[in-house]
Amino acid sequence: MHGGAPESGAPRGNQNARKHGLFTKAATAERKQIEVLLADARKLLQQMK
Repeated sequence: MHGGAPESGAPRGNQNARKHGLFTKAATAERKQIEVLLADARKLLQQMK
């Protein structure tokens, strides 16, 4: 069976966890901020029409 079973998945303190690149907390937070900024810009442009 794949996943969901007790003791399945990566071990605690996984040394192979991603600590840099596209999936870090900082990169994810930055993309979220950009999405919010773009959404606000789109709303402003719609109001100006």
